[in-house]
Amino acid sequence: MSAPTAVRPVAAGPGFGRAFTAHTVSMTWTRETGWTPPVTEPYGPLLIDPAMVGLHYGQVVFEGLKAYRRPDGTVAVFRPGDNARRFAASARRLAMPELPVERFLAAVDQYLRADGDAVPAEPGQSLYLRPIMFATDADLALKPAENYRFILLGFATETFFDPSLPAVSVWAGDRYVRAAPGGTGEAKCAGNYAGALIAQVEAAEHGCQQVLWLDSKERRWVEEMGGMNVFFGYGGSGDFTLVTPPLTGTLLPGLTRASVLTLAADLGYRVEERPLSIEDLRADCESGAITEGFACGTAAVIVPIGTVKRPGGSWVVGTGSSGPVTTALRERLTAVQYGRHPDVHGWMRPVTGGPK
Repeated sequence: MSAPTAVRPVAAGPGFGRAFTAHTVSMTWTRETGWTPPVTEPYGPLLIDPAMVGLHYGQVVFEGLKAYRRPDGTVAVFRPGDNARRFAASARRLAMPELPVERFLAAVDQYLRADGDAVPAEPGQSLYLRPIMFATDADLALKPAENYRFILLGFATETFFDPSLPAVSVWAGDRYVRAAPGGTGEAKCAGNYAGALIAQVEAAEHGCQQVLWLDSKERRWVEEMGGMNVFFGYGGSGDFTLVTPPLTGTLLPGLTRASVLTLAADLGYRVEERPLSIEDLRADCESGAITEGFACGTAAVIVPIGTVKRPGGSWVVGTGSSGPVTTALRERLTAVQYGRHPDVHGWMRPVTGGPK
């Protein structure tokens, strides 16, 4: 994609996901005809039936990915093929039709051809893309719908977490759970996020910015954090190990998580995917064995964890601020995304290029 003649700046203080670009890309699916070709349309309200299945029974899946302005003015998207595959897996879990990877990528390209000038050029800014699919049948029988709509919309955003602010505090309560074995924990579906909101309210009541989720059975195994995966670092310079909970089917297989595992190995750090109990997390933080921690996801990229709070007390993670490995990983990942470091793993897809 060639550099546009003018790049729109991010609106001052718009908030995350409030100031959208001028267009959307839309497709529909029916059992008889399959997917229609993508159509670019002006952004605007939808006309829906009040009996729409997606509203009543939650057949709704979505994704989140970002487009970045490169030093030469072109635009590239971070790991969109992996987002497409996860989108299809989420749809499959909710008995919805899978959108083929090539159609997902074509929709991304078509959207950016229409609104590519909205990809900001300022450091730390990007264009966040939100593909969503929902059931549109006007039929309240409890069964998979036969008609669906896909819409891709986007908005310019700055860094979700301000790096000048202290590391986040997280609440590890045991009243609510996010997902259970055999449930929808690894799918990116709307219900997972709706069910998590009450725990976010509880976290705020305890002075925390995020929720650290524990497992549903024993309420003691660390899983993930409010829409992000978590990592904790053991040791120091020359002897450092990065630990993250394994993918058990109850937590989201984050693409930033996968990227961090790869980049950590590139930078010479040992990485382990293993269970970590809340008791060991506390003991290892208090003993100094854990020297830093962070969460990662598309919106936040990488954000340090400073404090963990529980019903029975609280403790500091490392120094309570961003550790050197956290900082190094964030710098390397964002350098790849913005084109300041070679893309040796082929994660960045030019808008008009082939799938990756």
